[in-house]
Amino acid sequence: MTRSSLLHGLFLLASGCALGAPPRPPAPRPPLVRTPPDADAVIAAVDPARVDGYVRTLAAFGTRHTLSDTQSKTRGIGAARRWIKEELERSAARGPRGEGAMQVSFDAHALAADGARIPRDMELVNVVAVLPGTMPAARARRYYVVGHFDSRATDAMDATSDAPGANDDASGVAVVLEAARVMAARSYDATLVFLATAGEEQGLYGAKLHAKAAREASLDVRAVLSDDIVGDPTGPSGKKTTGAIRVFSEGLPSAGADFAEIRKLASESDSPSRQLARFVADVALRHALAVQPVLVFRPDRFLRGGDHLAFNDVGYPAVRFTTVEETYTRQHQNVREEGGVRYGDVPEAVDVRYLADVARVNIAALAHLANAPRPPDDARIVTAELGSDVVLRWSACPEPDVASYDVVWRRTTSPTWEGAKDVGNVLEARLPMSKDDNIFGVRARDKLGYVSPVAFARAAPK
Repeated sequence: MTRSSLLHGLFLLASGCALGAPPRPPAPRPPLVRTPPDADAVIAAVDPARVDGYVRTLAAFGTRHTLSDTQSKTRGIGAARRWIKEELERSAARGPRGEGAMQVSFDAHALAADGARIPRDMELVNVVAVLPGTMPAARARRYYVVGHFDSRATDAMDATSDAPGANDDASGVAVVLEAARVMAARSYDATLVFLATAGEEQGLYGAKLHAKAAREASLDVRAVLSDDIVGDPTGPSGKKTTGAIRVFSEGLPSAGADFAEIRKLASESDSPSRQLARFVADVALRHALAVQPVLVFRPDRFLRGGDHLAFNDVGYPAVRFTTVEETYTRQHQNVREEGGVRYGDVPEAVDVRYLADVARVNIAALAHLANAPRPPDDARIVTAELGSDVVLRWSACPEPDVASYDVVWRRTTSPTWEGAKDVGNVLEARLPMSKDDNIFGVRARDKLGYVSPVAFARAAPK
């Protein structure tokens, strides 16, 4: 067992406290291996004071309900989206000019009345910033960080009452804005997209329309990190869990799944979204970040949903970040006090240091995703004959800085990768292990130490 898998195992044991209790935050630990200096620098650049400012400014718009005022300069969703765009433009101004500059725009879509939470035809407007990749072989790949900037009160159709939406989801937008601020001035091999969506509380409409347009344009979206309810780590008992963040991921893909193949290979837990979740956890562990992901192997919480599902629905890998516990008196509630209980999603309940640490997890994952090679294509276990060892083959990654490939494995009952072997810059490897008792994958690493997500190894005769 590698040191990485041992630490993962200890973390999983620490997370499985008493029945019904939240996982304990993991103890601080040293980095497992050398981390790329560029990734360390961008993580260190996160500023909790700025994160606090984003949340408080968004909450101060009163309501950001999707159906609220679009003309006021100080209140409603229109004022909020214009401010978000201005913040992203300020971040873009810190970076390169010309072809490599971050491009900021409104992402507008016509939205027809749905007879439910959209009572009339309207224009729905997201805000998006795109930081182009600098490597020709990687530029087409896109990696997203997403938060929704609309909010709601108790009544989902109440577009006038105060709905500060500090945790749900000014916190997620704060992650998007801070990621854009610290990353816009740097260059990455692949393209980064910073997306603030509207219409989430009315039915994930902003994300659905954006994801649909991306799919129709055949954009190569490789990963979506959606942050929704990531700023208030306090549970109903008043206890804070500040060392962990849940990461939800689908097992069976929502689109494009070959269920016969999944059944044959027992790959129910090896979807691209599940591999993305494992990758996020590995990166956070590698950098010994203060907040560590707790992997939750289901698409989302019961009775709730988030923007990542809209990307899943069109076949893009996506995961959701959410606090370990949620206090429902501070979600989807009018701001008030009743019976000594304070209701409402207000900035005072957001733990800024925790939120900044969640931003660091996202930024670390994005930096690794955008600088690492893509996962190898056509990773496969060769099943031409019986044998007590395993032969794996894969196709070469096109990036010119690929240094070597790793074969990774885990037992069929293990949730995370347990072992890895750097096999060099080759396209075939033989390991003295049972192909029946283990699940295998392949990942690529570059000369700076960035490592791709894992490509699940399917079965093929050659």
